[in-house]
Amino acid sequence: QVQLVESGGGLVQAGGSLRLSCAASGLTFSSYDMAWFRQAPGKEREFVAAIKWNGGSTHYADSVKERFTISRDNDKNTVYLQMNSLKPEDTAVYFCAAGGYSVVAGTYDYWGQGTQVTVSS
Repeated sequence: QVQLVESGGGLVQAGGSLRLSCAASGLTFSSYDMAWFRQAPGKEREFVAAIKWNGGSTHYADSVKERFTISRDNDKNTVYLQMNSLKPEDTAVYFCAAGGYSVVAGTYDYWGQGTQVTVSS
């Protein structure tokens, strides 16, 4: 049974930082491309960042470039999202996803339950 468990969300002031983690189990993590998506209230789920299985390539949504960094540790079966210079518009539930490198949510095989990030102005 595949499980993706996100952690690290919370409340932070604008300009602050958070580091999200996603711990994976039940799959050969080192074989999977991984990604982060987010969903704000009343909006569709949107792509944030993705990383190839070996960490050799990443790509980001324009809205988070230069502020967010995706990384992974295949020994720990964990993918991370370092978020700096946070803005109120970054407020959303953040989801970890496995099995794709696309901006399209429907192409991913597995999803976590999400972690709430709230950025106050």
